[in-house]
Amino acid sequence: MAERTALRGLFPTEHRGIVLRPLGAEDAEEYAAGTRDPEVARFAHLPLPEYTPDTVRRIAAWEVPKGLDSGDLAVLSIVDADGGGFLGSLVLFDITEHQAEVGFWIAPGARGRGVAVRAVAAAASSARALGLTSLVARTAEDNRASQRTLAAAGFTRTGDAEETTAPSGRKAVTLRYRLDLTGPAGPDPA
Repeated sequence: MAERTALRGLFPTEHRGIVLRPLGAEDAEEYAAGTRDPEVARFAHLPLPEYTPDTVRRIAAWEVPKGLDSGDLAVLSIVDADGGGFLGSLVLFDITEHQAEVGFWIAPGARGRGVAVRAVAAAASSARALGLTSLVARTAEDNRASQRTLAAAGFTRTGDAEETTAPSGRKAVTLRYRLDLTGPAGPDPA
């Protein structure tokens, strides 16, 4: 496997008009506002119950570099390649020698434009570069938008709905998805 510290060298990365880059202090206001959106609050299962701009700045200053350096966590901003406007967040976590889990949320004003599919495709490309063989994802059973995104990005649903513990620590009924990274990169989602 590639050295785990290689995470830092993978980002920023650009894919079809979006950029994945480490969450930064410049994202604090928009990230915090995005976490208050009802759909993000309902489906993102974020680890903290509330995010303020100060909380986000602390995460950007301490947790983001720590995760990139240890190679086990990448907390990323999804930004527009033309001007850098904040579009949402994508996280690679539970990174092992062979796989990582991906989670994402999109800011309300960026929804319906294929941002999530392109962000997940960019994450898959980075995971391949890291030498991982698969990406996995969990989504709430009633989160149809996330299910459509994962399918469009080439993920396959694996198994039936099951109760799991989300990153927030809460129980949730989720569906599991998997993307095999060992074959050809497959279609390039829009």
